[in-house]
Amino acid sequence: MRHAKKVAKLGRTYDHRNHMMANIVTSFFAHESIQTTEARAKELRREAEHVISFAKRGDLHARRQVLRLIADKKVVAKIFSEIAPRYTNRQGGYTRIVKLGNRRGDSASLCLIELVDRPAKEARSAAAKTEGATEKEGGAEDKS
Repeated sequence: MRHAKKVAKLGRTYDHRNHMMANIVTSFFAHESIQTTEARAKELRREAEHVISFAKRGDLHARRQVLRLIADKKVVAKIFSEIAPRYTNRQGGYTRIVKLGNRRGDSASLCLIELVDRPAKEARSAAAKTEGATEKEGGAEDKS
């Protein structure tokens, strides 16, 4: 029985899931938004919220805790120097999940997960990318 086991298995083994989440979290903080499936986005939200909470503390132990998950030191430096100071007055809820519809090949529900209170320039470029993705998915229907 899976009593008190809160992590979603995502159809992966323990090691595969941990490495996959580390890669997704690294990409998420490098770009500050990422498009993925809904189940992965929900798990990513949990990890990202923990990372930002550690980064808000800002001490050496917190940096080492983040380095356990994210191996790229440039991304960790970005989290501690740019991302964490944005959320000093916020107690939680650092991410937003926006549903984009279903993927064409396997009908998996896609989501855009992004940081809340991003600078306007980055938010506009992410919105343009999602509009392009939805136009590609609905392109066959619009031609009729």
